Amino acid sequence: MNLLSVSSVLSGIGAVLLAVLILLAMITVHEFGHYAAGKALGFKINEFAVGFGPALFKRKSKKSGEVFSVRAVPLGGYCAFAGEDGEESNKGGTVLNGGVSGEGSLASKEGFTSKPPWKRIIVLISGALMNYVTAVILIIICFLAFGQTVIQVNGVTYPEGYTAMNSFAAGDIILEADGGGVYLTTDLMEALSGKAEGDWVAFTVERGGKVTEINVTLRGDCDFENSADTSKLWSALGVDTELKEDGNYYWQIGTASYRFPVFDSIGRAFAYSFEIAGTIFRVLGELLTGNIGLSAMGGPVTTIKLTSQLATQSVQSFLEIAAYIGVNLAVFNLLPIPALDGSKVVFCLIEWIFRKPVPRKIEAAIHAAGFILILGFAVLVDILQFAACG
Repeated sequence: MNLLSVSSVLSGIGAVLLAVLILLAMITVHEFGHYAAGKALGFKINEFAVGFGPALFKRKSKKSGEVFSVRAVPLGGYCAFAGEDGEESNKGGTVLNGGVSGEGSLASKEGFTSKPPWKRIIVLISGALMNYVTAVILIIICFLAFGQTVIQVNGVTYPEGYTAMNSFAAGDIILEADGGGVYLTTDLMEALSGKAEGDWVAFTVERGGKVTEINVTLRGDCDFENSADTSKLWSALGVDTELKEDGNYYWQIGTASYRFPVFDSIGRAFAYSFEIAGTIFRVLGELLTGNIGLSAMGGPVTTIKLTSQLATQSVQSFLEIAAYIGVNLAVFNLLPIPALDGSKVVFCLIEWIFRKPVPRKIEAAIHAAGFILILGFAVLVDILQFAACG
């Protein structure tokens, strides 16, 4: 193995470690949200763990009796509340990638399930809330320091009937489409959805250093199959691919960093976080309706792979992918899927409304089954990703 190969291997290992660090940091932030809310509301906490598996480091507070630990597998973490399983026996438990985990003996007045449902709900949603707040802060820092990543036109083709008067121009930075802000490609698709070839769409772009309004005549129908059908989008806008002299086709669309005024940037940071969350729901909806296949999803391995690629490109990319993961964790954990915080909130609401909890053993069995299904789904989508790639 030559020095270049060694350097490439070390660089790849470093990128993966950076990706794992981002995931671990966001999971730790999530668990700290549970911890902080639990402390504020008087819950007894047995352990706060970073990672899962065998403990590499443990320290017990003499004052509170809480254990703080760092564990061997850096892809999870938990905040263990006393008596969350609702039984007076020692039962260990960890929930990967967020969630409150019951571990330890139950004191009738200190146990997790002995607290009022509204307090438990606050603790359960605080992890996702902490992820979201962290993500917004990272986006604000990114937008102020580097600008917002926006879509830029690198080139335009002009078939018969289309001229510069009704098309984009090379160098255009797309700011708005049909009166709405553009943060992600899906925003363009939403603005153009249902429009037909020959229709014109109003765009706000920065051209030659000045913000200007233009009308673009569509070159194709915008009947998108799903949110991944971007080739039809770029074709309709006349900025898809162009054949160069070397015989290769090159995309005529790219990205650029654009600085908005300070207060606009802060407002857009919140809007961008909502856009990310909306994309998650959109993809899940398309998955349930069959508009996209499981191969379009990614599990932990795929997430680490993509994160490592993006996080090492620049500090801006690092902040963006960290924020994206933060919003994803926040949204995903609040879904009413067994084993996730959202499902536990549902059980608390049932208890609050009917003044009687679902039998704890039944609830525990439902969460255990959900956890197994989530792990199985994560493995399956990673396998499908690898199969699709080759």
